[in-house]
Amino acid sequence: MDPAFEIELKARKLQEPMNAVIHLGSSPVQKYYEDATVFITGGSGFLGKALVEKLFRACKIKKIYLLLRAKKGKSGQERLDEVLQDPAFVLVRQKQPRFAERVVPVAGDVTEPRLGLSDKDWDTITKEVDFIFHMAATVRFDEPLKVAAKINVGGTLEAVALGKSCTKLKQFIHVSTAYTQTTNDRIGKEVTEQFYQCPIEPKLFMDLVETLEENRLNDITPELIKGWPNTYTFSKAIAEHVIKEAAADIPVCVVKPPVVVPAMYEPHPGWLEKSCLGGPSGIIFGVGLGVLHVMYVDLENKLATVPLEYVNNATIAAAWDASERQKEGNKETPIYIVANEESLKVWADYSKLLNTVCRPIATPIALWYCYLIETKSPVLYWLLNWFLHYIPAYIMDAVCAIIGKRPEGITSFVKVFEKIDKKVGAYKFFLTNSWKFRDHNVKSMISRMTPNDRAIFNCNVNTINVDELTPVWEGLSIDHHASSLRIGDFRFQYLECIYPMALLTFNKEGS
Repeated sequence: MDPAFEIELKARKLQEPMNAVIHLGSSPVQKYYEDATVFITGGSGFLGKALVEKLFRACKIKKIYLLLRAKKGKSGQERLDEVLQDPAFVLVRQKQPRFAERVVPVAGDVTEPRLGLSDKDWDTITKEVDFIFHMAATVRFDEPLKVAAKINVGGTLEAVALGKSCTKLKQFIHVSTAYTQTTNDRIGKEVTEQFYQCPIEPKLFMDLVETLEENRLNDITPELIKGWPNTYTFSKAIAEHVIKEAAADIPVCVVKPPVVVPAMYEPHPGWLEKSCLGGPSGIIFGVGLGVLHVMYVDLENKLATVPLEYVNNATIAAAWDASERQKEGNKETPIYIVANEESLKVWADYSKLLNTVCRPIATPIALWYCYLIETKSPVLYWLLNWFLHYIPAYIMDAVCAIIGKRPEGITSFVKVFEKIDKKVGAYKFFLTNSWKFRDHNVKSMISRMTPNDRAIFNCNVNTINVDELTPVWEGLSIDHHASSLRIGDFRFQYLECIYPMALLTFNKEGS
């Protein structure tokens, strides 16, 4: 049986119990969202698309408004049509062929005052919306501080202002990250579901980034974010303080996932966006392409990862759980960390998979034999990086210059590896340090959920089996179609044969 088809069959088999109870439509979480109107920022992104899909597939949603900014000259409707053509929506389209009619594009931008909404759209949304999912964020670790501030902090301020103007708001759900408090002084310590001291008042921070010249701001960024590894976690920490202070008088909750990896089974195995290849998924894909061969990482370091659907299931259920808490008179803003110490896995487990599943994830465009060497020695990493990445890149550039031809889309192999080096280097802090995440609120929420809700909205990270991530990574093959897998497997066998011959030739020449 073709590997891709086998994975799809397994996924459908595992989803049968869930689909059976979804059709009943009678679980508490499903009823909570029944006939609801939803507004989502970041709905065109990785998490956002999957959230839209799951809401429509699992709940009887009345309407979803998606905030979409103008991009590449495309109108909001054109961008929406593009979003809904994503393979993520194949399953829900089969079950609800006309679901797209209930998705409404709203022109706007989280970096603009009032989210860039027109007066008409603002009026409509504040009168109709029951739920706001604020998911828009820049997740680039190397984002200039001014950009990170405008999107992550400014966007949250504006989204909260919208929520406070909504006349029938049931819940405002802010999606953050489990790593907002993984600072230098907390390495190896507990990170709990609470608000921590803010590094700087949000409005003061926004005034600072808006008044300082960008060059000057970039110069002082290392001092401003001191203790935080990057502008992403720093700005998201400030955004959480916005929720604590500015959103205290509306029903609100915060969901904090760790590193999000491709879907395990929902909406289908291995689903992700190309935009995600700049993140952790890019490491997997880089190994599968045969271009990433060395990483700076501690094999015994514990890493918190969670498949996409666990995050969105927790996000959907968190709104319901927060409402239940609020009905009981609990006025504290609940925070849900979608990770715990038991769910953390040492990098050696991931390394084993990366080095053993190269055959199934090998792609038809693999450039070289798939393997990965990990080290926590800075000196050894530097040497291996040069010998396995940069020197071959310089040789390839020289060969291309001599023959006058280059692979499509590659102007310089050296520049490609410089980008890879920069992306992988951005994760060094998280690949060599770990923290003890506590998820008491998530566990409490799961205990409150009915068996049907646990089946539909499974967010128990302790049920994740690292070995079952293989189909996730296999899904990263080109379109994960069977024909591509067969071609990739043939190419892998070919490279597997010539790799030792190349090493032997190199050794003979060097002796």
